[in-house]
Amino acid sequence: MLRFLIRRVLGALVTLVVVAAVTFFLFFAIPADPARLACGKVCPPETLELARHNLGIDQPLVTQFVSWLAGIVVGRDYPGLGHCPAPCLGYSFVNRAPVFDTLLDRMPATISLTVGAAVIFLIFGVGTGIIAALRQGRPLDKIASVASLVGASVQIFFVGTLAMYFFVYQYHVFAQPKYVPITDDPVGWFGGLLLPWIVLAIIFTANYTRMTRSTMVENLSEDYVRTARAKGMSGRTVVLRFALRGTLTPIVTIFGVDLGTLIGGAIITETTFGIQGIGRLSIRAVTYSDLPMLMATVVLAAAAIVLMNVVVDALYAVIDPRVRLS
Repeated sequence: MLRFLIRRVLGALVTLVVVAAVTFFLFFAIPADPARLACGKVCPPETLELARHNLGIDQPLVTQFVSWLAGIVVGRDYPGLGHCPAPCLGYSFVNRAPVFDTLLDRMPATISLTVGAAVIFLIFGVGTGIIAALRQGRPLDKIASVASLVGASVQIFFVGTLAMYFFVYQYHVFAQPKYVPITDDPVGWFGGLLLPWIVLAIIFTANYTRMTRSTMVENLSEDYVRTARAKGMSGRTVVLRFALRGTLTPIVTIFGVDLGTLIGGAIITETTFGIQGIGRLSIRAVTYSDLPMLMATVVLAAAAIVLMNVVVDALYAVIDPRVRLS
């Protein structure tokens, strides 16, 4: 098991380095000069050169990339700007602050939005899928299938806009969506994120319902399930111990990808509800051509997905012993 995880972690690190390298060189191919953006509209040539030197972009690209990687581990010194402690992901010339500090400030909002929605869509999606599979062909199964099809067809910005209009502004059912630190006001934290959780969960619940139902129906017809029933085991034991365990593998797969993607920044959801998270930060970085911040958000999203894939691999080994023995 340990060797299995070590291989996965090493592979994940290599993947992250490759993603960071590709992202770094692609971003510096963009025809935008960070030094000029940092310097302002009226910038004498000597001041522009000083800005390039302070940002470290007067060096060859390979040297800049190596310095960027080293800054993640040991930090980095910017002449005229001071020391950027590890993990240093660069210096934002728009925010006038280290990139990591800004990401750290926005991360709690994104994690709160992601985790809350994930709990809802995982419970309701898997639960509804199991019930629909056990009631195959009956009215409840048909209702769940139609509802999941509709839920998978709508878009977050459409549902979110309608929900804001009716439930916030028109009927005042929910509070104005916003992020409040849970340590400052737990009630405000829950109330401010409840509507975004529900809207985000609607889209994902549909996918999990369909996936769980189809996989559960297939597993219920397997020989080992029929054998368990023939031995006189209760229906609950057969479903939870045998059929559900086989169903978890594809569910864990899509959950890992979805969670990693959302942690990397739920751009549409945060924009729709005005939540200041990583997604909104990436949009702002694009708007102001803040290349260090934009690169950091892309690498962060990739790191979240790669990390969740490692976690998924570990869960595979727990669910199915054949994985860790292969």
